[in-house]
Amino acid sequence: MNQVILSEVIDNIGIITLNRPEKRNALSPELLIKLHLRLKEFEKSNNIKVLIIKGAGYRAFSSGYDILAIPNDFNDEEKEILKKHNPLELALNTLKNFPYPVIAMINGYVFGAGLNLAICCDIRIGVDNIKAGMPPARLGLVYPPDGIKQFIDVIGIQKTKEVFFTAKTYSGLEVKENNLVDCLVPEDKIEEFTFNFANEIAQNAPLSLKGMKRIINMITESNMNLNKDQLDEIEKLIVESLNSDDLKEGQKAFIEKRKPVFIGK
Repeated sequence: MNQVILSEVIDNIGIITLNRPEKRNALSPELLIKLHLRLKEFEKSNNIKVLIIKGAGYRAFSSGYDILAIPNDFNDEEKEILKKHNPLELALNTLKNFPYPVIAMINGYVFGAGLNLAICCDIRIGVDNIKAGMPPARLGLVYPPDGIKQFIDVIGIQKTKEVFFTAKTYSGLEVKENNLVDCLVPEDKIEEFTFNFANEIAQNAPLSLKGMKRIINMITESNMNLNKDQLDEIEKLIVESLNSDDLKEGQKAFIEKRKPVFIGK
């Protein structure tokens, strides 16, 4: 049986591939549960500073949620997760809260829950012939509030209204104009471009990346109405960075005009 999730780590860059090319990488419950678990494994790793999510093949990043998927045999851990959580909401929240920056390499078209998954990534890089859209209104569905809020947080309320109300398929530059991707790259250059982008992030201090990602998520979730616990956590993150060996290394490297070597402490 094919593995629906593939993963590897190359030079501090984690790579997760949605591996259902025969289904245009549609998001089945099995894939979503395994994505959640793989992300949790990567969270514990000390050698990942940035994560890339991509789809297998060159046709689609993900065609959306596979409502016809028949769940395969789950192990005991996966069965317990399914009893307590909606697989899609669980995977998207785990992805959004992954401690380090996440890049969606959208190597094909992307629709529905697949686009929602991409929106939960911090940076989206798409092929220049990309097609994207949110079709729930065409299917007679009301999309859940958590997913809609994730779009509002990224593309704003007016763009979210347009994308959801029209259920339009956007192509090429239209996708970027609606803030659904950050940049467009020719198909034969997207892998090189994405890995260069990820490597640039990976050269930076892990404590800085992790701290700023956490602060950005807190600001987004609270609409800047940070409570005392959040403010205390932010202060702790800042103090930790100020007392870190990485700050000393960054300052020393700047003076010596060389690249810093960070250790995450």
